[in-house]
Amino acid sequence: MRHGKKINHLGRKTAHRTAMLANMACSIIEHKRINTTLAKAKAVKQYLEPLVTKSKVDSTHNRRLVFAKLRQKEAVAELFRTVASKVGDRPGGYTRIIKLGNRLGDNAEMAMIELVDFNEIYTPGKAVAKKNTRRSRAKKVAPVVETPVAKEEE
Repeated sequence: MRHGKKINHLGRKTAHRTAMLANMACSIIEHKRINTTLAKAKAVKQYLEPLVTKSKVDSTHNRRLVFAKLRQKEAVAELFRTVASKVGDRPGGYTRIIKLGNRLGDNAEMAMIELVDFNEIYTPGKAVAKKNTRRSRAKKVAPVVETPVAKEEE
């Protein structure tokens, strides 16, 4: 029975698993997207989403909580500076998983996990904010042109 077993152990001991998830989360924050197996992508999504939520409120307490999970000062700074400013209005769902097919060597299912707001292809509205202004045309009065009437010759 698997009652109450939420996390995927990924075939690793606890220390190895937490270190791997922290490193993968730091790589996502640094590079904005990584390629990995589908199982690891799903696991790191559960690991990273609460950290991004904490980064929306920039306080010393939240920085310490995030640093306890990530263990890299540069990644924490990047998360609180650039990532939090982009996802400030988003209520959740900060990452996207895109399946890539199977790996050639062992046929493992591969996926790309990325931060949603940093992809300009899928979110064109935020990347290129084009302002459409409606301009009314000035009404032009067409000049009245009288056509000459041919005169009858008598």
